[in-house]
Parts: sequence; C-alpha cells; structure tokens
Amino acid sequence: MIESTAFGVMTIDGRTYTSDLIIFPDGRVQDGWWRKRGHVLSVEDILVLVDAAPKVIVAGTGTSGRMRPEAGLVDFLEERDILLIAEANPRAVETYNRKIASGLETGACFHLTC
Repeated sequence: MIESTAFGVMTIDGRTYTSDLIIFPDGRVQDGWWRKRGHVLSVEDILVLVDAAPKVIVAGTGTSGRMRPEAGLVDFLEERDILLIAEANPRAVETYNRKIASGLETGACFHLTC
C-alpha cells in the first residue's frame, strides 16, 4: 500500500522513494524509472509493467497532473485487456490503494514531481 505522497516523494510499505517509480502487481517497486519523453507516458515506458499482466495500471501523472498518456496508449492496453487510469498523484494513490485492497491485480507508475 502507498502510505503517502508529496512533491518528489512517495512512501510505500514503510520505504520512502524520491524518484519516479513503477509498482508491479506482486508489490515489487522499481525506482529510478525514466520515460522516453519527460511528461509523456508512452507504450515503451511501461512495457515491463504490461509484461507483468495486470488488469489495471494506475498512472500517477504528477503532483499537479502534468504527465499525459500518448495517443494510442489506451488502445494498446485495451487490446491486452488492461485498463489505464491516469490521474494526478493524490487521487491516483487513492485509486491504487482501493484497487489493491479489492484484490484486483494492479500495477502502477508514478511521476513524483510536476
């Protein structure tokens, strides 16, 4: 579960992260995540997460929501029966925690600034 988030920081299961990150459906966290084009979320950016086959991917688009999914990303994920929910981090944290608590296989990616 994600315990808290603020600009540039996120605490997950007692550990604090200060770089963008991916959370896999099994709970593993990969920090130091980089996107090909800064504030654009592309297919290539999350292929490692797609390979983990979650039912839902929650994309935290930053504290103020500046990161945006690229055109075609939603279609790519829908073809694989994966729902993308892209929201600013405060709301994305709530969504992620709710999905995890319900037992739904959920992955996430979070841009911790902007």
